[in-house]
Amino acid sequence: MTINKHVATDRAKDRTGDRAGVRAWGNKVPEITLYFWVIKILCTTVGETAADLLNTNLGLGLTATSYVMGALLAVALFFQFRARAYRPGVYWLCVVLISVVGTLVSDNLTDNLGVPLTTTTWMFALALALTFAAWYASERTLSVHAIRTRRREAFYWLAILFTFALGTSAGDLTAERLKLGYWVSALLFALLIAAVAVARFTLDLNTVWSFWIAYVLTRPLGASLGDYLSQARADGGLGLGTVVTSGLFLAVILGLVVHLTRTRADVVPSGAGGVILPEDAR
Repeated sequence: MTINKHVATDRAKDRTGDRAGVRAWGNKVPEITLYFWVIKILCTTVGETAADLLNTNLGLGLTATSYVMGALLAVALFFQFRARAYRPGVYWLCVVLISVVGTLVSDNLTDNLGVPLTTTTWMFALALALTFAAWYASERTLSVHAIRTRRREAFYWLAILFTFALGTSAGDLTAERLKLGYWVSALLFALLIAAVAVARFTLDLNTVWSFWIAYVLTRPLGASLGDYLSQARADGGLGLGTVVTSGLFLAVILGLVVHLTRTRADVVPSGAGGVILPEDAR
């Protein structure tokens, strides 16, 4: 099925949503371009280092940090839901904050409540699967090219939260419990993402699942990179610290978001080329 046919199908479903009393807007999320993946990985790195910065360096502790970041995320999502179309600044602020919150959710379960990483990994995987099942049952699509109603957007952000929490648990399980180390873990997840891309473009792996699998895998990749850059050399890192690492990646994210706001390079007209992993459900 082509992108044009898929978009037409989604628009028809949007009209059905309108008749059900759900107001449809323009697409609320960016197109899946190279910019998307670069900023996503940067956000996942910030999610790991910023959580460590607030929790450990500033001494807020997991509980206080969770309350503060949860409140900030709620405010950011309020403005995201109020927007009538994709706004790079608001959208990527939500992604940065939800990456931190997803990390904190996983850390609270493992550090404060003593839940094993193997348990949290399977728990978040199940929560994500149930979210996808409910989303598909409600909308008959998991496409991110048609997030035009509040209901779809709610499913989208819930899925994003669980991908970050799942990625945090899976990344910690690989790097710490399996004793692979940070850079080996990063290489492992990078190879897995490459395998997904190869399967998508050579074996015709379903594009919807290609996207979501890659999205989950970028979280432990970014977390492993963040830990490798920020942690002390004695612990297997480069010793840059959470302040330097978080500041550097946030600056790059800000620069890219400003660029996208000015150029709209990640807003691709229907049927245009240049989309990586388009979600034309088959």
